[in-house]
Amino acid sequence: PVAVQKAETKDSNSDIDNKKNNEIIDNEASNDLNILNPIDITAEQDKNETREKEIILQQEDISPKENTNGEVSPLEIKDTAEEETVDIIDSRFTEEYDPTLSLSHYKFPPLDLLKDYETSAVVNEEELNTNKNKIEETLKNYGINIVKISATIGPTITLYEIIPAPGVRISKIKNLEDDIALSLAALGIRIIAPIPGKGTVGIEVPNKKPQIVSIRSVIASKKFQTSEMELPIAIGKTISNETYIFDLTKMPHLLVAGATGQGKSVGLNAIITSLLYTKHPTTLKFVMIDPKMVEFSLYEKMRSHFLAITESAVDSEEFIITDIHKVIYTLQSLVQEMENRYQLLKIAHAKNIIEYNERFVKRNLNPEKGHRFLPYIVVIIDEFADLIQTAGKEIELPLGRIAQKARAVGIHLIVATQRPSTNVITGVIKANFPGRIAFRVTSIVDSRTILDQTGANQLIGKGDMLISRGGGDLIRIQCAFASTEEVESLVDFIGEQEGLDPLLLPEPSETDNKSSSKGLAANEGSDDLDVLFREVATYVVETQHGSTSMIQRKFKIGYNRAGRIMDQLEDIGIVSPSEGSKARKVLIQDIVTLEQILEQILKN
Repeated sequence: PVAVQKAETKDSNSDIDNKKNNEIIDNEASNDLNILNPIDITAEQDKNETREKEIILQQEDISPKENTNGEVSPLEIKDTAEEETVDIIDSRFTEEYDPTLSLSHYKFPPLDLLKDYETSAVVNEEELNTNKNKIEETLKNYGINIVKISATIGPTITLYEIIPAPGVRISKIKNLEDDIALSLAALGIRIIAPIPGKGTVGIEVPNKKPQIVSIRSVIASKKFQTSEMELPIAIGKTISNETYIFDLTKMPHLLVAGATGQGKSVGLNAIITSLLYTKHPTTLKFVMIDPKMVEFSLYEKMRSHFLAITESAVDSEEFIITDIHKVIYTLQSLVQEMENRYQLLKIAHAKNIIEYNERFVKRNLNPEKGHRFLPYIVVIIDEFADLIQTAGKEIELPLGRIAQKARAVGIHLIVATQRPSTNVITGVIKANFPGRIAFRVTSIVDSRTILDQTGANQLIGKGDMLISRGGGDLIRIQCAFASTEEVESLVDFIGEQEGLDPLLLPEPSETDNKSSSKGLAANEGSDDLDVLFREVATYVVETQHGSTSMIQRKFKIGYNRAGRIMDQLEDIGIVSPSEGSKARKVLIQDIVTLEQILEQILKN
């Protein structure tokens, strides 16, 4: 017990000694702090901060460069400033490019500019039952029994669907088209045997009181307003009274035909109006070609917003192209624009305009290297038959090139004609225009030319149309009506706003500009005579009649080439200068004198 007590006493004394030692250390540290004045404390803190910075720099593998005064060298300051500038530029260009900002104050046209027509004309129950009974009775007279008949009412047409009894041949019903039309005392009966995707036969019968489908009703529809198509077009309403919308980029080109007064011009207005209500001026441009000079004149007011033109058109202030020479020049310019766009797509490794514009918007393409945002270009040509008869191959060749290749670069064609004959709508044109719209035509032959099948000759007119999207199936639609007053109000609203300079199309390539047709002289110098010059000159002197149209018809060449030969005849002195629409006077009276002149030219 004594030993234990001594050990405890020793431990207790040790604890007391340790406590005293700790108190002495704390007091010494406290005294040291009291000795340091505030200035010394600040200096000590600065040294600590400097050590921390040096440690951080060493960790980042960066060594500060100091001069003799202990200041950071200008080189480091410059590097730091450059890093900050790079950060600012990077943050600025991370935002996506918005093409609409160049015309940020543009307002889309309101629906109030369009009229909403009354829809009081409705097929009543009595009319439906009468037509059903007559159809059933007519079929029964020819030994055709039906299981069921139902009706779908549209704005101008009612579709009666028939389920024939087992064993009935469909072709037998199809052959009774005229007999059913006679029993119903109706025009425009069309039998669809069978209806695609259904086990029924359809009989389309016009309503006694057709409705007007307003352009406002189709544009205001939810289907159109919520559409995510690139170039949505609300063309009208189907037999089931549904708004029919298609994407022009999927067509990709459209051929429109119909006799005079059947709704062709109204259809073109509906197409243009649909695009004006959905596209910003920086994302869409029109090229409008109007040989009649009256169809598209209203749209000239929006030249600063939606029109694309050539530089020569700017000089002459002709924004809607009407002159045949300018039509050819414009088509050649479009060919050059198409080729330029393909070069941009090639450099950007993009397959089409959508991919290219997406990369440009995300700032993956450098504008300093020629890249630019590409708007869609919709080319609308009216009275195509007149152009083909006037200029022939000089129109068809550039148009064919555009139709074959331009889809991927956002150039789309809409060609309209009132004479869908085979010499106007050639095989080249038909092959590259899978989208077709047919209004009423006068013959089965014309219907087959435009649609490759009958049907357009059985329409009732006034906007009644058939549309084919390349698959062979036809859809009957009542075209939306846009009056001249509505179009004028729409164009005025757009034209009164601040606009941009019209989109200028590039100059045609030298080859295209000289001639787009075969048969011109091999050497295309300006002083060289056409290979047909001697033959034409001889004919003009023999007949004593000089006109461009006569040369065109006789030698089967385009207007551009015939006009050039006529200019050469004038320069040499064989015919007089032009006197308006009159035929030129022939100044050489006999072949002998002509031969002497030609020999002199050859010597020179």
